[in-house]
Amino acid sequence: MRILIVGGTSFVGRAISWSAWHHGHDVTVLNRGVTPNDLPEKIERIVGDRQGDLSSLESRTFDVTIDAIAYRPSDVERLANALGDRGGHYIQISSISAYDDPGIEGANETTASLWGDDEADPNGPVTGTTYGPLKAASERAGLRFFGDGATMVRPTFVIGSFDATLRFPYWVERVRRGGVIAVPGPRTNNMQYVDARDLANFVVRVADEHLRGAFHVAGPQPGDHFFNMVDQIASHVAPAGTTLREVRAEDVLAARLEGKFPLWSGAQSENILALDSTLALSNGLDLRPLSDSVDDVASWWGERAWPERWLTSADEARLLEK
Repeated sequence: MRILIVGGTSFVGRAISWSAWHHGHDVTVLNRGVTPNDLPEKIERIVGDRQGDLSSLESRTFDVTIDAIAYRPSDVERLANALGDRGGHYIQISSISAYDDPGIEGANETTASLWGDDEADPNGPVTGTTYGPLKAASERAGLRFFGDGATMVRPTFVIGSFDATLRFPYWVERVRRGGVIAVPGPRTNNMQYVDARDLANFVVRVADEHLRGAFHVAGPQPGDHFFNMVDQIASHVAPAGTTLREVRAEDVLAARLEGKFPLWSGAQSENILALDSTLALSNGLDLRPLSDSVDDVASWWGERAWPERWLTSADEARLLEK
């Protein structure tokens, strides 16, 4: 199949590009030509900016269009206008953040509710607060401009190498350093994640089998807890003598360090991190063990320096003293 991947060189898009190529498809990636990439030479690269010039798509026809970077409904509209009816099956990489937090754990694709259109300015900035409502609005735009046959893939936290957010890599590298590690509580906070490669393989399956509708791409199933995830990382790569110590959520918040603990959902557990992924699993989603993702990140990170955005040893020590 001829597959167009919009935003196909960074993290999730990169993983999808590699998977589609490995599965023997004719792959074209569209991006601004700014992000360095390691894609095979046989993957065609075309330059375009959905905020500006998309003329490179003129007269091009694809069987499948995979949109990995739809953040506003206007993004979807511009892409649809550029492709017309030549885009084929439209698959949008959305997010579980498109949901208002469900009232119960185990919500599926029909029982969870998307944010409404009145929750965010469709032309406003993408922030931590507006990201979810804008993803929901982007989904509705996908159905409006590409038709009811469009597919919405909703991953939870995506983990693995090449992650520019450096969220999961923080925990892998902090554990590898050993010592006493501050892990914010409560221990019962829900947690789900998916390796970028597993997400990518599922998206290619969606394309191959023309699967329609919406799918949660989240594991494990049933869900895990945040503290337990860090404990599993420690069991795999921590040096001898490493200790995980739970720190109170209120102490983290009082110290204004919540932004230094990536993937932590905060003082209260979120049902959005305990979704039912049965539909995707029954349609071929295959989830690798967490240890595989840890090894992937550790190999990719190597011996790089500790980023400034991560928690400093001094801040961690002050938290642990409490």
